[in-house]
Amino acid sequence: MKNIRQTKANILRDSWVEINIENLAHNAKEFRKHVPSDTKLLAVVKADAYGHGSVMLAPTLLASGFDMLGVASIDEGVDLRNAKINCDILVLGAVPVWAVESAVQADLSIAIFSKEHLTACKNAFERTGTKPKVHIKLDTGMNRIGVSFEDAVEFIKEAQKADYLDLQGIFTHFANAENREKTQMQIDKWNSVLSQIDTTGLLLHIQNTVGTMCYNVPKSNMRRVGIALYGLLTDLPDNNGFHPDLRPVMSLKGRIVNIHTAKDGEGVSYCHTYTAKGNRKIATIPIGYADGVSRGLSNKISGTLNGQQVPQVGNITMDQMMFDITGVDAQIGDIISLIDDKNTIDNWAQILGTINYELTCRLKVRLPRVYTR
Repeated sequence: MKNIRQTKANILRDSWVEINIENLAHNAKEFRKHVPSDTKLLAVVKADAYGHGSVMLAPTLLASGFDMLGVASIDEGVDLRNAKINCDILVLGAVPVWAVESAVQADLSIAIFSKEHLTACKNAFERTGTKPKVHIKLDTGMNRIGVSFEDAVEFIKEAQKADYLDLQGIFTHFANAENREKTQMQIDKWNSVLSQIDTTGLLLHIQNTVGTMCYNVPKSNMRRVGIALYGLLTDLPDNNGFHPDLRPVMSLKGRIVNIHTAKDGEGVSYCHTYTAKGNRKIATIPIGYADGVSRGLSNKISGTLNGQQVPQVGNITMDQMMFDITGVDAQIGDIISLIDDKNTIDNWAQILGTINYELTCRLKVRLPRVYTR
């Protein structure tokens, strides 16, 4: 029996994103199984868990062997706290200095990497009486945020002396985990910094998803896993690492709201980028580019209808798209699946020249989410 939970009391639209919680739990346990038991795991649930719904998924991730959650901003962390998620939560992104006190009040750990952060933390401690929980972010080659490699040792030692800080960890981020040579350069910088400081009691984390699978870094006792939890991966280097058995978590579905015949020579949708050759049976579903399905996918993707593949035809419009269902026994109300085992988000990403999780993040504007187990 399939149990369904949804984020709204009523779904008043014939389109939705479906999230398989059982598959999420399976993926999380795959990583817990392959990572040493004395190594902590942080589940990255930023961007609303890559568009999957962080509040709904957090309990499953924590029950499946993960110890902490990682978010991109204080707001994302507060959303989890408001949902009674009580585990350690780390804000991985840059926190505005004026918002440090809010992080303290929400019991969030934050990334720090500047003198201004130290001053803001001191001020927050003086106002609240609570030491801000912090992880120092090092820039070992990403060139995005973080204290520079050259200044890292001095900055860490200053933070360790600060009686107004609860220093919990140190971390950095791989810029190109698919490239072994570049990644090793970052690991070498990481090792150089840590060899010059006392790391007793600190969480040390450098491996991201690909890093967790492909690199052994002795000076590390926590790993951060993101996109693979949702059944998706980026490119991997040639390696002897582990390959988890991942199952897809997200699918995208819409019900047919209209069926009609496009006669031979008639165009379909704006600009008539598709022209019927012979009489064609056309079905419409209420999903469009305002829902996050790129117009650039027009005439290039398929869906699954009653077990058969049907091509999407004509330009994808803001709220609707059409499929050629000629030869398929179907009626209004039947479901067309746009993302499933046969029609993957990876295929969409290849067509658009981007990455899969950019696209999952887009599918959250108007589409309700249905959670199944």
